[in-house]
Amino acid sequence: MQFVVIAYDGTDAGAQDRRLAARTAHLENARRMKEEGTLLTGGAILDDQGAMIGSVLVVDFPSHTGLDAWLASDPYVTGDVWRKVEARPFRVAV
Repeated sequence: MQFVVIAYDGTDAGAQDRRLAARTAHLENARRMKEEGTLLTGGAILDDQGAMIGSVLVVDFPSHTGLDAWLASDPYVTGDVWRKVEARPFRVAV
């Protein structure tokens, strides 16, 4: 089952530092997920100045349970980077 995940970083003074601290582990996890086929695509949401303020991902898990397990373990969640996360069922058209 495919899902689109839209996740926004915190807006407090330490938000960018938390993102940078967790970024390497998050990207390593993303590379592994891409190889496994659970990450279809993803990237950073940018503000008008080009700073990262969130993420959009399209993922594929057998069930919502798999999505929840991934979210609970992703470094941007455990590192308190993503403060608002929305995940919705999604179907890639092409």
